[in-house]
Amino acid sequence: MGSEVGLLMQDFDFIDSCMKKVINGDSICFDDAERLISTNNVIKLADSANIITKNFNDENIDVESLINAKSGNCPEDCSFCAQSTFYETGITKFPLLADDSILEKAKEAEANGASSFCLVCAYREPSQSDFQKICKIIEKLRKAVKLQINVSLGFMTPERAQKLKSLGVKRYNHNLEASESFFSTICKTHDFSDRIKTAKIVKDAGLELCCGGIIGMGETTKQRIELAFSISSLKPDEVPINILIPRKGTPKELDNCSIHQIDIIRTIAVWRFIMPKTILKIAGGREVYFNDSGRLALQAGANGIITGGYLTTNGNEPNKDFQLINKIGRDK
Repeated sequence: MGSEVGLLMQDFDFIDSCMKKVINGDSICFDDAERLISTNNVIKLADSANIITKNFNDENIDVESLINAKSGNCPEDCSFCAQSTFYETGITKFPLLADDSILEKAKEAEANGASSFCLVCAYREPSQSDFQKICKIIEKLRKAVKLQINVSLGFMTPERAQKLKSLGVKRYNHNLEASESFFSTICKTHDFSDRIKTAKIVKDAGLELCCGGIIGMGETTKQRIELAFSISSLKPDEVPINILIPRKGTPKELDNCSIHQIDIIRTIAVWRFIMPKTILKIAGGREVYFNDSGRLALQAGANGIITGGYLTTNGNEPNKDFQLINKIGRDK
């Protein structure tokens, strides 16, 4: 018992020193992150991550709503994705939605209290005709609602990224999904470097970058840290952490992957140590893995959520999420 208490105290002191290092403007190294994520003193780790969040960010929780504006028929083979043409997943597939449908969803999101609205489409990259339609939709959205308009359209060219910037798009989402050392196990149709390229194009165009990943796909703890450092190197403005929900018909349904809630908390907290200033958003999977719908995560370094549902998965009703935020004393 004495040795266990001693180890916890050593962890306490180490976590505290790392927290102070980050608050003072320094960065933790990979070895520090490995030790942090393996700690048994999860309460201290979470509390320290929360302190870092409050030190560099205001008290607000960033609440985003999104729309699946073009579903399925994606030519990429990402093994976690229900929208890939490689797998029979039974999802509803449809081409780019009509303008009115998208506008209605945006107005609903604004009425529900969201601060941003993300237009998400399942493309490798949009056709020119679809891209032009999306640009017109963005113009209408900017006039119809006061929400931040964000988009996620797959791979980008500099010209297209600059066009989106000129239209007033705030943020572009392009996740790395997994660490470079793990990436080839989840996707063969493009490389990790392709995702890095688009993320850099987005930043160069002056758009804010939303760039995160998925945990619980069978990666090691070390690979979760590797992913965080790769994302951090891109200087993202927002980082969504998704937790795998194995979808019927995808290879990941058969892989029997799982992740414990405590390991999710450890990951969120350590990613906060690595990226102290970003919006760290607990995204897909939180409603499944957290009985409290993410309260723990929002007290362990996260300061953003997605409300109202995801691409092919339902989420919480917005009123439930705002009740959650109010319970922990944080503004939306």
